[in-house]
Amino acid sequence: MDLGVRWKLHGDGRTPAPGAVVRPDERLSWPRTIGLGAQHVVAMFGASFVAPVLMGLDPNLAIMMSGVATVIFLLATRGRVPSYLGCSLSFVGVAAVIRASGGSSATVTGAVFVVGVVLFLVGLAVQRFGARIIHAAMPPIVTGAVVMLIGFNLAPVTASTYWPTDQWTALLVMLFTGLAVVCLRGFWSRIAIFLGLIFGYGISWLLDRVFGRIHSVNGGTEAVDHWRLDLSGVGTADWVGLPSFHAPSFEWSAILVALPVVIALIAENAGHVKAVGEMTGDNLDDNLGTAISADGVASMLSTAVGGPPNTTYSENIGVMAATRVYSTAAYWAAAGFALLFGLCPKFGAIVAAIPGGVLGGITVILYGMIGLLGAQIWINAKVDLRNPLNLVPAAAGIIIGVGNVSLKFTDNFSLSGIALGTIVVITGYHALRAMAPAHLKSQEPLLDSGTSTYDKDDEKHEGETAPR
Repeated sequence: MDLGVRWKLHGDGRTPAPGAVVRPDERLSWPRTIGLGAQHVVAMFGASFVAPVLMGLDPNLAIMMSGVATVIFLLATRGRVPSYLGCSLSFVGVAAVIRASGGSSATVTGAVFVVGVVLFLVGLAVQRFGARIIHAAMPPIVTGAVVMLIGFNLAPVTASTYWPTDQWTALLVMLFTGLAVVCLRGFWSRIAIFLGLIFGYGISWLLDRVFGRIHSVNGGTEAVDHWRLDLSGVGTADWVGLPSFHAPSFEWSAILVALPVVIALIAENAGHVKAVGEMTGDNLDDNLGTAISADGVASMLSTAVGGPPNTTYSENIGVMAATRVYSTAAYWAAAGFALLFGLCPKFGAIVAAIPGGVLGGITVILYGMIGLLGAQIWINAKVDLRNPLNLVPAAAGIIIGVGNVSLKFTDNFSLSGIALGTIVVITGYHALRAMAPAHLKSQEPLLDSGTSTYDKDDEKHEGETAPR
């Protein structure tokens, strides 16, 4: 069986010829391949260790399991789809909601484990029936709205938890990260979040030296005096050791909150496979179901031992686009580096010391970017929001998700926020479409576009009643 672990040497193994690409089944020399693997680790690092910190999970375990997940994905797709699987940011809001209702880390990972199961089953269905079932059940208007409400639902976490810890540090980090994203080029812009974190560490250390301790809320409910950057745990941490494992626990209320995120994961995987196919010149549509299933299995394995879920990382697509090296050998090297990082508790202690104000500045941009990915889905698919059939369910679901609107059924069961918003978008769209008149199902603009000009054809038929 071909597992995609044999690579032909590309050219002389040094530098690709002008205009040439290193294909997934090729590699450069091993030193260069390992160097590219290290570059992929740096690219995924920012989001992949910020996500578990925001979810309250062990960053060492997250990095280690991202390496394991990448190996699973590469084996499942037989080396045809170069990808790194890192911790999914889509679940940060879910974790916040579950913890706010009294859930533990085990409750969070248990809920996400079920999402992994569903993702695996969706992948099997796509393998059996084709990608058309995804487009039929979740057209772009639905997918975009769900991704948007997941991202914007996180706004209160930044506003009430991270930003108040140190508002001035948060502001400086936000400005620096924004400048890095916009002004830097190529690879450096891809790791802007990582650079923002490094800047945040530095500015927090400097402010501690100049102004001393700060008086603010720091992980509790009352304001206390504390250092912005507390590295006391780093000195006592071991250099080598296993991360913290724990078993998941399952609660229906938490599972219902987490399930809508499966839509975001499907969209991420589909977008990744499509993007890689376009860059490599291969039609990878037949690998979509396998990719989705592999992501589901990897997330199940990670959450089964207490880690976060995983997803394909667009940051690493950027590295491939910049280097024109699509070799899966580089991803095997990246997975190896991730496993080594996961076995270093001192690294985890450094990550755990990220100041709250730094996270405030980062998450203002990061959470907004997650939400606006939903708008990008609409733009790419040319979704017409002047059509009430698209506008109404999306508008209602997004407000429910962003405002964390609740619907109480019994004393012990209610739906709110992400879960309720997703249900409203999906069921609302399909129910309205089933009952709508034929002309509403067309793609023609049905609401006033807001323009004051009209063409000669409009003038010709002025005064006529538009069909309904």
